[in-house]
Amino acid sequence: VGAGCTGAADMSEAPSSGKLAVRVREANLDCAADAEAVVMLLDNYSQHEMGSSKPLPDDVKERLIPGLKACANTLIFLAFHEGGSEPPKPVGIATCFTAFGTFKAKPIINVHDLAVLDGYRGRGIGRQLLESVQAKAQGMDCGKVTLEVLEHNAPAKGLYESFGFKFSYLFGEMAP
Repeated sequence: VGAGCTGAADMSEAPSSGKLAVRVREANLDCAADAEAVVMLLDNYSQHEMGSSKPLPDDVKERLIPGLKACANTLIFLAFHEGGSEPPKPVGIATCFTAFGTFKAKPIINVHDLAVLDGYRGRGIGRQLLESVQAKAQGMDCGKVTLEVLEHNAPAKGLYESFGFKFSYLFGEMAP
């Protein structure tokens, strides 16, 4: 199960067609290794140009796991590269939150963050994470899966569109 934690069953596995051996599963935030993987992956994403181009501040890192655990609608998937005799390495994350859609009277899953470590991008890991989200959404009888993407993030938009996402709304943002 990746990094010594027990959690939900493996959700997907990379095909043996030259792609990386990757397993995706739901994170267990009570497991220290999974919690460390979440912080590391989100910090890495934050440092990327599609994040905030800077590391997460230390106080955010300290509050992240307790905050996610306190949020009852948190749903996180971790992708682990499994190669050779090395322990599984966390290489991707889908941070999601569930909500409720009033027009269909069904749950919704929102993909808040989808990130893959540098050096592992372009190898199908993002797609595997989305497949795991989709499987979970089907199991929950969700009305839809939503996400947001920066307009200039062409690689992510290409992945999402190839997966069937349609972009039709603009989202605003404001400070509380």
